[in-house]
This record gives sequence, C-alpha cells and structure tokens, in this order.
Amino acid sequence: MSPHADMLPESPGAPAVQPPFTSFLSSPLVSAPENRSHLRYTPVDELHDLICVGFGPASLAIGVALHDALDGSDASLVDIPGLQGRAPKVAFLEKQGQFSWHAGMLLPGAKMQISFMKDMATMRNPRSDFTFVNYLHSQGRLVEFANLHTFLPARVEYEDYMKWCAAWFDDVVSYGQEVVQVVPEQSAEAAGQVGAFKVVSRNARTGMVETRRARHVVIAVGGRAHVPAPFPAGHARVVHSSMFSYLSKEILAYHEKPYRVAVVGNGQSAAEIFDFLHANYPASRTNLLIKGGALRPSDDSPFVNEIFNPSRTDCTYARDPTLRTTTLLEDKGTNYGVVRLPLLEHIYETLYMQRIRHGNTPADETHWPHRILPYRRVTAVTDTPGGLRLEVEDASPLYLSDVEGGKVRQEVLDVDVVFVATGYRRDVHEELLRDAKELMPAGGGDKWQVGRDYRVRFGGKSVSSDAGVWLQGCCEGTHGLSDTLLSVLATRGGEIVRSIFDKPTVWDGDVLSV
Repeated sequence: MSPHADMLPESPGAPAVQPPFTSFLSSPLVSAPENRSHLRYTPVDELHDLICVGFGPASLAIGVALHDALDGSDASLVDIPGLQGRAPKVAFLEKQGQFSWHAGMLLPGAKMQISFMKDMATMRNPRSDFTFVNYLHSQGRLVEFANLHTFLPARVEYEDYMKWCAAWFDDVVSYGQEVVQVVPEQSAEAAGQVGAFKVVSRNARTGMVETRRARHVVIAVGGRAHVPAPFPAGHARVVHSSMFSYLSKEILAYHEKPYRVAVVGNGQSAAEIFDFLHANYPASRTNLLIKGGALRPSDDSPFVNEIFNPSRTDCTYARDPTLRTTTLLEDKGTNYGVVRLPLLEHIYETLYMQRIRHGNTPADETHWPHRILPYRRVTAVTDTPGGLRLEVEDASPLYLSDVEGGKVRQEVLDVDVVFVATGYRRDVHEELLRDAKELMPAGGGDKWQVGRDYRVRFGGKSVSSDAGVWLQGCCEGTHGLSDTLLSVLATRGGEIVRSIFDKPTVWDGDVLSV
C-alpha cells in the first residue's frame, strides 16, 4: 500500500488549496501513517459531530470527502467553516463484521455496469488519494489494467477497491454494530428544541446495547432484501439474490448432481444467476421465470446515461412532482428489470446450443436442461420432502399462442431451491426514526421528506439549525434514479459534508456552539 500522495507546490494561477490538516499529528514535520485517513477515533461517550449509520459505499464516499476536505486536495471543499482548525468527531457504525459490497453476487466473470471513473472521488476530486486509478497504482496493476482497454472492471476487483478505501477509515468505523434506533434529544440550551440525537446500536458479538450522541446523523443503511409474497421469508430453500454466493454452495454442494432449480426475476442479478447455474451445474434443470415476454437490455447509451450526471439531481429535485414521477418511470429501463446486452447475447447463445443438442421443436424445448419461461407468476409455495412445490400462473398462451382464444393455465414446478432476484426495500430509515415521528411537519404525510441536500425536514423549529438527520440511498423519488447507485456518490459525498459542516463551530468540552 502506498503512502498519501505528496502535495506539489502551487503554480501561478492554480486554484487555492487548503493546507493539509495536521492538528492530530505529534509534529507537523511527521508524515501521516500509510493509508490512514485524517479522521481519528472519538470515545463513545463524547458528543460527536457526525455519526453515519451504515458503512457501505454511500457513507464511504462521505468519509472520503471529509478526508479530501481536511487534506486540502479538493478545491471545492477548502472553505467549509466547520472544518477549519480541528478534526471533526466522526464515527461510522456498520452492521456487518467487515466492509463488503454485494458480496453475495460476486460471481466469476461479473463486470461492473458503470465506468470506474465514477468511483469514490474522481468526479469530485481527481487529485484524491481515493481514486480507482490510485488504487490500481498502489496495487501495481495500473499498466496491466490499461491494457484491458475497458472502463468496466471486474466486480470482484471493484469491491476490493472499496475495501482498500474503507481500510483507511478503520480508526473511525465500528463493525458489528447494528443501529436499532435514532432518538431525538432535547437541547439543554434551547428548551423544547432538539439539539442532538442518540444513536442506539446492538453489538453483534456481545449483544450489548450501546448509545452514542451526535449533532448530525446520516442514515445510509442500503437496501433490505425484498422477498415478495407468496415466497415465505426466512425459508432455507428460498434464497434472495443478495445471499446467492453464500447459500448456493451449501444447498447445491455437488456440481455434478441433477438439481432442480428455479430463478425468479428478469433483471441483471437473475440473469447472472441463471448463467452461473448453467455453467457450473450442467446436470441440473434450471428454469428462469420472468413476468414479461423476454429479457430486455439495459439502456446505457451515452445520451440516456446523462440522467446519471450529478447535475441532473438538481433538475430532478426541482421538477414538478407529477412530472418527476412520470420521467422516473420512463427512465427505469436504465436500471430496473433489465440486463446488460453482452450477457443477454451470451445467454441466447447458450440456449441456441441447446437447440442443437436437444432438439428445436416446442416439444423438445420442454426437455431442455435450462429454460426461460416467460409470462410466469408464482402464486403459491409449499414444502415437499427435500424441496419446494411452486404453483405457477402461465399467461404465455395469451401472448405466444398461434391459435385464438388462448387462456391462462396453471402449472406446477417441483424444485430443490428457488433463487429470488426481486430487488430491495429502502425503508429502514422509517423504522430507525420511529421515535421522531412527532417532529414531522404538520400536513406532510406519514413519510419522511428531505430537502435538496438530503436533510430530513422536521416541523417548525423543533430541531436546532446545528443538528439534523440526512438520508442516503432512499431518496429516489425526489432525487432521481442515481440515488441508489454508485454514479453520483463522489459528488454527493461532498454535498453532504458541506451541508453538515457549513457553519463555523467551536468545540468546548461536551458543548458544540455555533
């Protein structure tokens, strides 16, 4: 691992650069340790400036932006008043035992779907220590990666990149801490006004409950696996795609056995699982059940891809709500229920080879080992000895029959396991903020609303201007499709840092005054 990049002397006309922050060093002449951020551990019982709930890519991007602001390498963050002259007291709380990103879908050969340029820093600050290019350089693979002639690294490499970034923040991340509650705390200075929040977490190893206090809280817990009805939650043989790599090895332990497998879903994850099963379990029978007539390609063409530009967040947020809903629906083909074209073409070739080996008639197709079943909907799931029975509504006769008067029919699939690639719910913040409901604005509905800077809107002056809660990854309805993706993380991380620390602050014991 390489040390921090040296700062070059400024040349005439160069943008102003904030001097590197050194107040935590024993001497300004001593270099910071290798791969260590400018953030330092804060004791649990001290009032924090910021606590981030969750330490996935969204919170990691905030940590990177804080580092860059203190480092002085990002000209867009050099003038933030609340970061002048002191290191902020920051903590990240993460439920998992270590940093991981979609580890359950790190399948062999899986590639990223966005350019590596949209990493944790480049779009905001190409000079950052945390760019993907700097990671490659530190690993000694920069030249070889360039020879690949691609902007799309392997997914396993990109997760390794993010783990490398995350390791810089080991001083301020507490892993194995599941946050269960964020509770408003009345200010001692302003009666009746919330001046801080208690962040309550459970230690996964000991089961003990811990409480930390912070003026500012960012909730960035990511998505929660969505297993729709009629699939039973928590069933050992109903596996969400997020757990595929972990559990498929246990359930499908022998690659040569003739397993019976169903995959439900019509997006990238479902297609990747279907393709993986074909390649690794050739004796198995695998059915991919999709609700439409065909797997469809994602639209990542250049002009359409501009909807993920950071500048589009302003446009989306400012749009009339009705129009915004309409355009979000129009744009879903870039991300939801779609598959990258190279994988589609590969799967089609796989099925074509079955036509050669097993026959090309409709009757032959029923005996293919790997099939895509269109217009299917699972209506019931019951246990069988060693497996599951799926009752399936087959609407294909309405669309694919060459005879008029086709009717929906029922069919039964007996399987050893079903993998459901049915997306994620992004509503954990509602549960965490359950004790803050009384602070909601009157007439604003029963769901939390946020401003353009992702700050939760509380009613009236119930919360101090120097305290608040920010939401990340659950604001797609107001901020656009990029909200749950990697595309805008670098820029958004800088926006969150500025929103939180844009007031001059003075630390005085346990009191943070403005």
